[in-house]
Amino acid sequence: MLIIGIAGGTGSGKTTVVNKIINSLPAGEVAVMPQDSYYKDSSHIPPEDRSKINFDEPNAIEWTLLVDHLKQLREGRTIQMPTYSYLTCTRQEETVEVKPADVVIVEGILVLTDPVLRDMLDIKVFVDADPDDRLIRVIARDCIERGRTPEIVINRYQDVLKPMHMQYIEPSKRYADLIVPQGGSNIVAINLLTDYIESRLHQGKLRGLAATHLA
Repeated sequence: MLIIGIAGGTGSGKTTVVNKIINSLPAGEVAVMPQDSYYKDSSHIPPEDRSKINFDEPNAIEWTLLVDHLKQLREGRTIQMPTYSYLTCTRQEETVEVKPADVVIVEGILVLTDPVLRDMLDIKVFVDADPDDRLIRVIARDCIERGRTPEIVINRYQDVLKPMHMQYIEPSKRYADLIVPQGGSNIVAINLLTDYIESRLHQGKLRGLAATHLA
């Protein structure tokens, strides 16, 4: 199993990179674990206070559960990944079944900030993008998918997203094995990444065959 961590600022193009990796490999070879699925449950907090939660700091994530699920996948066990609603800011009753796969991608803005998770990653990727481009994508996404007004999104960007990016996300770039500039539009970097993944998988399968013959 090859475990890949893909981090980067909000709106940097991480999902685009993940999708291009998935599309470059045979169906069923990639399992994706979004960091956002592991936000701590906020159902015990009054609804009017949930909008004040800072989702862009490491403390917002239940890292122990994410790490435990990743260990289970590595041991060949199927997990029930939690789901999270941005509309209610609560963890949902529904879960998503994730089976072990040749490639497991852990994707999210804070993926490279947790030292325990970081040590489990075989490849660490940071998707970089211009702040203005990221802001435009965040406005478009949050207005359409999360029912927020442009004013709310911009205020949140200035008050929370930008300072948290500078405090936690940008510094985590130094842990990356590969930095992808220009986000999901950098075809050369993405192709290099997918070629490397395919070569690692091929080497692993060859070692597996050799071990089988020796046995």
